[in-house]
Amino acid sequence: MGPIRPTIADVARAAGVSRTTVSHALNGIGKVDPRTRERVVQAAAELGYRPSLRAQRLRSGQSRTIGLVSSMPVAVAGGPSKLGFFMEVAAAAAETAMLSGFALVVVPPLDTDPPLDALDIDGAIVIEPDQDDPTTKRLQSRGVPIVTIGPQQGMDLPHVDLRAPQVGRLLLDHLREQGARRIALLMGSGHRSWYVDLAEVYAQFAREHGMPPLVVEADESGGEETGQAACAELLEKHPDVDAICAAVDAFALGAVRAVAERGLRIPDDVRVATRYDGVRARTSTPTLTAVDLNLAQAAASAVELLLANLKGTEVPQVVSNPDPRLVVRESTRQQ
Repeated sequence: MGPIRPTIADVARAAGVSRTTVSHALNGIGKVDPRTRERVVQAAAELGYRPSLRAQRLRSGQSRTIGLVSSMPVAVAGGPSKLGFFMEVAAAAAETAMLSGFALVVVPPLDTDPPLDALDIDGAIVIEPDQDDPTTKRLQSRGVPIVTIGPQQGMDLPHVDLRAPQVGRLLLDHLREQGARRIALLMGSGHRSWYVDLAEVYAQFAREHGMPPLVVEADESGGEETGQAACAELLEKHPDVDAICAAVDAFALGAVRAVAERGLRIPDDVRVATRYDGVRARTSTPTLTAVDLNLAQAAASAVELLLANLKGTEVPQVVSNPDPRLVVRESTRQQ
């Protein structure tokens, strides 16, 4: 048998106080005389007593756990990308939560609906939910506080702003600077805030440069395959296209394949750029020009915003992420 752990009763006897006083003194609650508090803390230290986290959670009614939920389909956020966007967010969120005394439950992209009702969490962070995302609806029906990374269209939820218009402008301005004059936009068919903002930025960009807008939508759930099919049809109908701005990295890989199938070269004939500088962008052939979204900072800000709301602290409900940074690679760089 291992050593017997000291109990709260042992600390109470050693300090000459009640168990309630020990609990209040160690948890910083109630009215306890400072000298008594000091005596209790000293007795606990000498005995090697550590309060039971489980008991603390039962008393407070909190699990001290928050969830991180992906709202993207597996075809986009799974596979190689799961090691990029989602895990980049998860790593930073877990660190920030742990430093605040909270654990993080990760709900990765799944083919089926995630078992959200079985999660014992105090709050949740949802990554870029669609306008009618069922995840936020289910969490709200349970009364779970929510913060999103990227705003949700039609909802007034606390969120971290990933600076979508600025990201879109970075990509489009770069493509034009590299000589592109017929830039097509390849985006998802949903109503995520990123898509809505990018479409607006693209429309304004097209007007500024007298360029006929050319927007092609693909089903997110098909990932690279639907991106490739949409791009192949685009190039068939509009052979003058000399650049593709892909809203999703999975679509960008599909675009690369479609361009190659037509016997065209990247970037000589067609330039390709995408939003997220992740695994797909870095390992593609050719490597893809993309944007550093400062996801680690976004994740940390989302956790801090959620914890502030859990505590009832009055804080701004929209946190702006740092400026995004363009990462230029082979897919747009002219030799």
